[in-house]
Amino acid sequence: MALVGTVTGLSGTGSATLNGDELATISAASRSLSGMFELARHIDGHFLPYYLFMHFWSMAGTSELWLRLPSALAIGVAAWFLVDLGRRLHSVRAGVIGAGIFAILPSVSYYGAFARSYAFAAAAVVLSFWALHRAIERPGAARRWVLYGVTVALVCSTHLFAVLVLPAQLLLLRRVVAVRMLGALAVGCVPAAVLGLIGYGERHAISWIPERGPEVWLKFPKMAAGATTLGVVLFVMALAGAVVLWRAAAGRGDRVWAPVLAGWLVLPPVLLLAVSVLVTPAYVDRYLFVTAPALALLAGLAVAGLPRFQVVAAVMVVVVGFGLAFAEHAEVREEDGRFENIPWALRVIKAEPDDAIVYGQSQLRAGFEYYADSLMPVDVLLARSAPDPDGFGYSEGSDVSGALADRERVWVVWRGTKQSGLERDSIDRVREVEDAGFELSAAKHSGDLPGLTVALFTRR
Repeated sequence: MALVGTVTGLSGTGSATLNGDELATISAASRSLSGMFELARHIDGHFLPYYLFMHFWSMAGTSELWLRLPSALAIGVAAWFLVDLGRRLHSVRAGVIGAGIFAILPSVSYYGAFARSYAFAAAAVVLSFWALHRAIERPGAARRWVLYGVTVALVCSTHLFAVLVLPAQLLLLRRVVAVRMLGALAVGCVPAAVLGLIGYGERHAISWIPERGPEVWLKFPKMAAGATTLGVVLFVMALAGAVVLWRAAAGRGDRVWAPVLAGWLVLPPVLLLAVSVLVTPAYVDRYLFVTAPALALLAGLAVAGLPRFQVVAAVMVVVVGFGLAFAEHAEVREEDGRFENIPWALRVIKAEPDDAIVYGQSQLRAGFEYYADSLMPVDVLLARSAPDPDGFGYSEGSDVSGALADRERVWVVWRGTKQSGLERDSIDRVREVEDAGFELSAAKHSGDLPGLTVALFTRR
């Protein structure tokens, strides 16, 4: 199942191009170690462990496949330990079915082919529940508690909001294990405390996140599964799976694992919304990908708990589930599957000698530098080739009119729709190009939102 999970992640790469977040990974990982720490002082400090890993990984290359391979491998690790966790809680069949369902989720295809730390977080979370089960199984074995503490530290280091699964584990707290479990949790959560303080100081970096209300929970099944219909079906099955586990564990006296798995699934969105309301808006769907393994495992338990024909039912669930989400699987594998199609923008730009290019958001430059393989318009505003030490943007000249003084045509690229850029004062660079004596000649948008817009302006 580890191989199946890895292949699923790799297959999600398809022709989907890198988006802004993945290009940020390249930008951070390609800096010196001192440069990475300087960046972490200003933005994305909670991603520093992942950036450090990618710094060394990217020394071997920066192709799309190579950059995304660690995430695919992490999905394989998650699938492997999901099988064994299912075996420990119920049966090998439950684990295999759960891992099979996990592999067909469009969200797994997406984050398994995404050069960010979300797949790492999911794998670390599965590993932590697996290690906790082993430790409780033999509470006197100190090495097992050490391993559990290490897995908690991994959870905290892969993504700050992955720690929202840990309160579900507290349901397993009992007098016989209290000292060891709380000790392992305390030590393991040290990275979360450090990264949390850093993240709080850098909360300006997520100021773009809007305030949310409880209505976001209606979209949670789609977020976890990556598809609405499949997500709703699996959530219903997950409820049944919790009941199956509750009944199956009655004779062993460890019924508590049913609410633990349910808490793994439902507590993170509840707690993330609480953080958003009480601290700062932070509710973003991708922060909750760590719940996807719980959804799959609970659904697998429901199938494994059938009185007969479990194998037939499992095959039907996987096949029908894949069919229900086929459109979403196809979408994440399209060239624009990450919603920022820079190769498309490069095809739209038909550069003539002496054409100029201006970026509506300076950080877009990184993507064009990554994908450009032919003549590009002159980047007239670029002041320094390296990105800013405190962010992912680039230093640019402020005199747009002077930079375009001897140009007749200028291409302007921005993130967002045509309307968002052409509305007066919406994007400063567009307004400044117009004030320099240029008028819109043509504009195209990549399609999916927010997408990219490429516009050609010619001198009046």
